[in-house]
Amino acid sequence: MARKAAKMNGKLQKTAKNFITKYKEQILYLAFGVATTLVNWIVYTTSLIMFNLTISNIIAWFLAVIFAFFTNRKYVFKQTDASQKSIIRELSLFLSARIFSGIFEMLGLPLLVYIGLDQEIYGIEGAVAKIIISVIVVVSNYLFSKFIIFKK
Repeated sequence: MARKAAKMNGKLQKTAKNFITKYKEQILYLAFGVATTLVNWIVYTTSLIMFNLTISNIIAWFLAVIFAFFTNRKYVFKQTDASQKSIIRELSLFLSARIFSGIFEMLGLPLLVYIGLDQEIYGIEGAVAKIIISVIVVVSNYLFSKFIIFKK
């Protein structure tokens, strides 16, 4: 029985290792996304001591995007070109993509909630709409990063 459990544990470890190897980039992207969210919340909360809600949110968003840029560049997409030209190009594209996805989120969320997807649907519950939009934003940010911003 112990050998069977050990064999099963070995298979599980091998499967997990294969999964991590195969999806390492996506796992790192999500992990740094969580870290970026924490940076956003921490900066926002501490900024409220000195600034109003809007200014604190802008500062938090901007610093979180900068954090996301450098962590994605180095750890997720492993860019090695450290030239000023390359960094400025990538940062410009990264900021543009994040602004675009932010606008999409700002416009898409109320559309899902208030207008709905067709004439017969009168809107989606706010939390469900937020989840749908968030998934679209995360996936689109990943695709922009992988295929446009940090393309090899």
